[in-house]
Amino acid sequence: MRIHNAIASGDHPNASSLAREFEVSTKTIQRDIDFMRDRMGLPIEYCARRYGFHYTEPVDAFPTLQITEGELFALVVAEKALQQYRGSPFEKRLLTAFKKLERSLPDTVSLNLAEWTQSISFRTTAEPNVDLGIVDRLAQAAAAGQTLRLTYRKPGAATEERTVDPYHIGNVNGDWYLFAHDHLRKAIRTFAPSRIVEAVPTGKTFQRPAKFALEKHLRDSFGVYSRQGDYEVRIRFSRAVADYIREKRWHPSQALVELPDQGVELQMRLGSLEEISRWILGWGAQATVLHPPELATLIRETAAALLKNYPEN
Repeated sequence: MRIHNAIASGDHPNASSLAREFEVSTKTIQRDIDFMRDRMGLPIEYCARRYGFHYTEPVDAFPTLQITEGELFALVVAEKALQQYRGSPFEKRLLTAFKKLERSLPDTVSLNLAEWTQSISFRTTAEPNVDLGIVDRLAQAAAAGQTLRLTYRKPGAATEERTVDPYHIGNVNGDWYLFAHDHLRKAIRTFAPSRIVEAVPTGKTFQRPAKFALEKHLRDSFGVYSRQGDYEVRIRFSRAVADYIREKRWHPSQALVELPDQGVELQMRLGSLEEISRWILGWGAQATVLHPPELATLIRETAAALLKNYPEN
């Protein structure tokens, strides 16, 4: 940094003058200058007429990076989590960003980075089948405030045209969703990018409402479903699966009540029952709905319909 400041001053310092000022050898100064030019890409040249170094073009800032070992570990975890985007339009941008960071790290830290990559991985059994080019287009439109015309395919239905103002692109529980103002419905609606056939700018722009916040929008949701009511949900889990329930925070409103049989009761306040009902069914007989009655009815009806698919021989 001090060498950079000296060169940027325009005084044309040389290795000898810098060595005297910093009380190091001229070889050390020359090695540092070589590193700045060859490894950091700074436009340094030696001027024989002025007997010193100078920049051949403006340098706005010294490209330094200070990072702790803990921050680097978090960076490795993030890079591993982003591997689902290999082969996607995001890949080139991600690789460029990580290469820039790696070039800014000392060799010893880069070695640790290589070691950590052998120790951490992410695995997903059901990766989302989504065109990340569409996700990229939606994200850019949301950032630029561009209104889009979507060709959208609902499950089991024909495609339809929807004009939307994209407010936010979110990855919720591993799946991508677009939260947008639907011009037809005149309300915020949730769209799955995997069902978007085409997204075309209309040429119009919009201003995202200052009061919109995804956290507030999904506050009463167990996933991404919009609020349809106000439900106090209570579910009892048996001792066999109680530890799994204790190990995660399933919803911001949740409360856990320990039961005498070492089971646990999960309490939440939700605005919809559809997503929570599917989740409860995944626990089988280890979960029992205590409240509300309509959720218990929904589980019972679904279980009865399921039994019809497996008649006894």
